[in-house]
Amino acid sequence: MTEIEHLLGSIGGLDRTELAMSTIRVLRVIARMNIGGPALQVTTLADGLDAARFEQRLLVGDVAKGEADYLELRAPHVEAVHVPGLGRSPDPTGDLRALGTLRREIRAFRPHIVHTHTAKAGVLGRSAAMLARSPTRVHTFHGHLLHGYFSPFVTRAVVRIERAYARHTTRLVAVGTQVREELLAAGIGRPEQYVVVPPGVALPTPPSRSEARALLGLRDDAQVVAFVARLTRVKRADRFAMAARRVADNHPGAVFVIAGEGELLPELRSQLNELGERVHFLGWRPDVETIYAAADVVALTSDNEGMPLSLIEAASVGCPAVTTRVGSAPEVVLDGTSGFVVDLDASAVAAALNRVLDDPALRNRLARGAIEHAKQNFSRARLIADTERLYEQLVGPPVGSSA
Repeated sequence: MTEIEHLLGSIGGLDRTELAMSTIRVLRVIARMNIGGPALQVTTLADGLDAARFEQRLLVGDVAKGEADYLELRAPHVEAVHVPGLGRSPDPTGDLRALGTLRREIRAFRPHIVHTHTAKAGVLGRSAAMLARSPTRVHTFHGHLLHGYFSPFVTRAVVRIERAYARHTTRLVAVGTQVREELLAAGIGRPEQYVVVPPGVALPTPPSRSEARALLGLRDDAQVVAFVARLTRVKRADRFAMAARRVADNHPGAVFVIAGEGELLPELRSQLNELGERVHFLGWRPDVETIYAAADVVALTSDNEGMPLSLIEAASVGCPAVTTRVGSAPEVVLDGTSGFVVDLDASAVAAALNRVLDDPALRNRLARGAIEHAKQNFSRARLIADTERLYEQLVGPPVGSSA
């Protein structure tokens, strides 16, 4: 019995005979489709759920200034309804306008399930669902805001809000076991409300190592360390910069590839200025498989994470990783098997990166472990199957199905 089947054995008194239908209508709400795990999961479900069984509608807000739009870069074919005011930044006037739009969309679409993703969309989407009397509400925690984002005062307010909304949510989805445990420890939701549904990826076939390096303008004999992230405070690009300088001292042939943009890009350029042409700033690229195919190791240096997409993508290509011990990152990077999990310290990150670069045999063993772990746990097919099972357990299988 899977975790979803175990946790969803009861659907809270809903009449399954009355709710069984030929299609299940799902209205999905997300604050912004910036590059990252939430956008990947949303587009994967938009593409992958069986169209004969599920009718979907996607409502999105604007990406923030300096962020790349996932829909434009990687999924231009996915249809989405733009909701003004739904973007990440708080704005009382815009929030009220977005709430009104969401309520109208729910009433027009009449979804069987309203599924929200990301914090602000979770508040506005679930509020609109309650106002429109939509009975089945699901919210996915792709991470959380419990630390690394706000002051203690604001964090306490966030926790109170999430606790209140959890009481009016049918199911809470966490992308990793540790994410779920941290939310429960904060008093958000009850254990029986949660299901764990990790992300799933299906990248294009990557180029060979030599081809990838040629595409990125890297020497074939270089030792390549990659950093793929939004350049914001919580990602701790400054910690990566400190680690990179230490690695550069030990490995004169090492180069550093940074894929991503954000408000801290100028600061990071300054911090790595002394390394000169050994640092390659790529901006956002749609072909992330090329970056991981070219790299010997990828680093994640965050203070807070959910289930990091960059680590899953890297593993699926066979790129070992060094990550800080945050959120569910250790569920992606198995310490000593597919990479290394270290403390939130630049020297610890540097030591682990040096260890991978020093030992080609170790690097190859970690690469094999990464591919195997990703294949078994983070496939696109598994994400789609888990989500379909969740929806059918909540609403009932389509008429005539064998579920």
